[in-house]
Amino acid sequence: QEQLVESGGRVVKVGDSLRLSCAAPGGSFSHHAMAWFRQAPGNERDFVAVLVDNDVKYYAEAVEGRFTISGDSAKDTLYLEMNNLKPDDTALYYCAGQRVFRMGKTRPQDYDYWGQGTQVTVSS
Repeated sequence: QEQLVESGGRVVKVGDSLRLSCAAPGGSFSHHAMAWFRQAPGNERDFVAVLVDNDVKYYAEAVEGRFTISGDSAKDTLYLEMNNLKPDDTALYYCAGQRVFRMGKTRPQDYDYWGQGTQVTVSS
């Protein structure tokens, strides 16, 4: 069973930068797509960014131009570089994996396995 472990979340100030990591041991990183989602209290789990075949990247409009998703296959690790953070970015951030090709890439139900999440809090 695949296991994903997120890390890097913490309390930061508006305008700060932060990098999240998602360790995907056991070859999970080689699966078709890896993504980041986030969930604020009382809200649904929202799509943030996806990396397809460790090549193609797609972002939610809310983070386009500020966040960068990347992967290191040698380390089996997915990253999310976040710049110019805003209070609305405060959420629990999850990474997720999609084993094989599916058309859908932006809904939680498109993904097969998840990490436990890492908390990002942006204070004003």
